[in-house]
Amino acid sequence: MLAKVHSMGIYGIEAYPVEVEVYVTRSTLPRATLVGLPDASVKESIDRVRAALRNSGHHLPTIAATVNLAPADRRKEGPAFELMAMRARQEGFDGMIVPLDNAREAGVVQGLDVIPVNHLTEAAGFLTGTQPLKPVQLDIDRLFREARTYEVDLSEVQGQHHVKRALEVAAAGGHNILMIGPPGAGKSMLAQRLCTILPGLTLEESLETTRIYSVSGMLEAGRSLMAVRPFRSPHHSVSNAGLVGGGTHPRPGEISLAHHGVLFLDELPEFNHSALEALRQPLEDGRVTVSRVQMTVTYPAQFMLVAAMNPCPCGHYTDPRRQCRCTPRQIQRYRRRISGPLLDRIDIHVDVPPLEYRDLATSRPAEPSEAVRERVAAARRRQLERFEAEGLFANARMQRRHVKRYCQLDDDGRLLLRQAMDALGFSARAYDKILKVARTIADLEDSDAVLPHHVSEAVNYRTLDRRLE
Repeated sequence: MLAKVHSMGIYGIEAYPVEVEVYVTRSTLPRATLVGLPDASVKESIDRVRAALRNSGHHLPTIAATVNLAPADRRKEGPAFELMAMRARQEGFDGMIVPLDNAREAGVVQGLDVIPVNHLTEAAGFLTGTQPLKPVQLDIDRLFREARTYEVDLSEVQGQHHVKRALEVAAAGGHNILMIGPPGAGKSMLAQRLCTILPGLTLEESLETTRIYSVSGMLEAGRSLMAVRPFRSPHHSVSNAGLVGGGTHPRPGEISLAHHGVLFLDELPEFNHSALEALRQPLEDGRVTVSRVQMTVTYPAQFMLVAAMNPCPCGHYTDPRRQCRCTPRQIQRYRRRISGPLLDRIDIHVDVPPLEYRDLATSRPAEPSEAVRERVAAARRRQLERFEAEGLFANARMQRRHVKRYCQLDDDGRLLLRQAMDALGFSARAYDKILKVARTIADLEDSDAVLPHHVSEAVNYRTLDRRLE
């Protein structure tokens, strides 16, 4: 007797159809053979299936069973198959059976009946027609409203108004940003609140992010969707594989877990040099490819990079209240741990000075994240309209040809930028970045033209170029 069941396997974070073909014959000795490139944990499922059948009250006759997992050229890894609802819908299936605990997660995919079962007997009863089960019903809009909450807010940060402004510009244009300041100035606190001023996730972005967390086993129990943008802050001791993905059995790294969100690298010069260099290509392409002998997988990695560092090894070089004991050579060596090519991919550099007492003691309420987020969302909408035919979603993604087309300056603006380049010793790589950031500042003001005061503000976000080189 031949039986066939449709399931799904995981390749990276993508699902692919798997046909489980079972051929059963009478035998004097019970025997089960699993073929189709299963790994050790999948082979062990035979014993789990026997135990589950017996505990469900099913009689097991003496049989010889051959189980084929097709396609046979793909290795099946992991203790069980993840039934991926998105791929099931793409393959034309009308519905799927999932464990009760995963029903809300799979139920967010529209156009597919997701049948939750709590026990093997329920699955058998549903398939034989003896136990009707209703598909899970979810209100996606309600899920977003209930889950789209933030535990922090930008209003909790006192002072640092120019740094908050820099974060707003970075969020509006999707620009990577580097904050430089002494310990205790609030760099981490500011970075943690960047997600609260970014535009809300779209349903498509939410599903992509949810898929990464689901495959990684990091989706919180009872959560159906990632409704807010992720914030990841790995320690500087993180390995290359932990940061960009990989391992013996490749898994998404921190940059993929930050997909559609923020990756915060505190104490940037302390990170392993090879790990930082591995960030360069994902920052350009929005994805990372991990190659192994038996497989090559690609993970999405479209994230905003927020980095923070001290101005010197001891941290007190720019602190007027503390004396720095670092030599110029030590400071130069410390800053050179960050390579020029990586700095090429960071559009905004901003100083974060130590807080003054009057900032800490003020009772005046600071602007909340919601107000800033509205301005950021409006600027992003302008960019989406502008780049509708270009395939871009933010100013930070502009190439040279886009800069020439969309960042044209008048005579006063060109004069101002030329004077800044000459007086401050900016490199050629800073030129396009100033124009990109100026374009974002103009978008925040709902201005079609990039005006001189937009350029002036953008120049202020590059004054660290000369000091860091």
